[in-house]
Amino acid sequence: MPRYFVNLNLRVAKAHPELFERHLATGLPVEIGLDPLLLDATTADWHRETARRFADAGVAATVHLPFFDLQPGSADARIRAASCDRLRSALDIAALYAPRRMVGHAAYNRFLYIRSFADWARRAADTWATVLAAWPDHAPLCLENTFETDPATLAEAVDILRQRMAPQAAARIGSCFDVGHWYSFAEGKARGNLDAWLDALTPSLLHLHLHDNDGTFDQHLGPGQGEIPFDALLAGLAARRLTPTATFEPHTPQAFEAALAFVRSRPDYFDNE
Repeated sequence: MPRYFVNLNLRVAKAHPELFERHLATGLPVEIGLDPLLLDATTADWHRETARRFADAGVAATVHLPFFDLQPGSADARIRAASCDRLRSALDIAALYAPRRMVGHAAYNRFLYIRSFADWARRAADTWATVLAAWPDHAPLCLENTFETDPATLAEAVDILRQRMAPQAAARIGSCFDVGHWYSFAEGKARGNLDAWLDALTPSLLHLHLHDNDGTFDQHLGPGQGEIPFDALLAGLAARRLTPTATFEPHTPQAFEAALAFVRSRPDYFDNE
């Protein structure tokens, strides 16, 4: 299992083939972004060919599942059905890439469900269980924080989904801690609560999303280009004996180079050999 991956939105890469080449030429492990615009504009055969190119180049993959407007725990049955339909069709495509991990947004909306979290989490678990049933031997699914401000909501969503699954399948459910979302959307800069997030996610943490910002917005800079305390993050993981895999999510060439420099400066954690 590679220790780290670098994101690649396939819709963007389809328009800019040079983004494919940086992975194909170097074997750099990839986290493939499957968004709904791409999925509606491509065929399964297109994805089979893309997956073959990655496999032939020895490029290991993870997959980020669609998230635009999806609400697996919605109180509206029609919204849940649409979310389930999109995720199930995406899972069919994801399987073609033989991913080591899959990442999906937990998508908890505290403004709507703060008084009914348990009901929301139960509905979300039912949706995800239905989606995953279509691929019994699926890769581990990691639910990611986006706008959640309390780490307990993500931790409990993961736990309730695990309880919904058979024991063997439950072992393939975990969390993805997105440090950029924590620092900006969850006000991590102001709250200084990194340890609280790590403590809450320790039982389920399988994956990280690593990118930087200044705390004002989700800027997707390279590590070191913003203000996120990455040394404290790695020290916190070590103190808890956690070794999750990670995906870097740079959105510019400069951020991409900064991410690779960060990897080179910390070979003990990010050694892909």
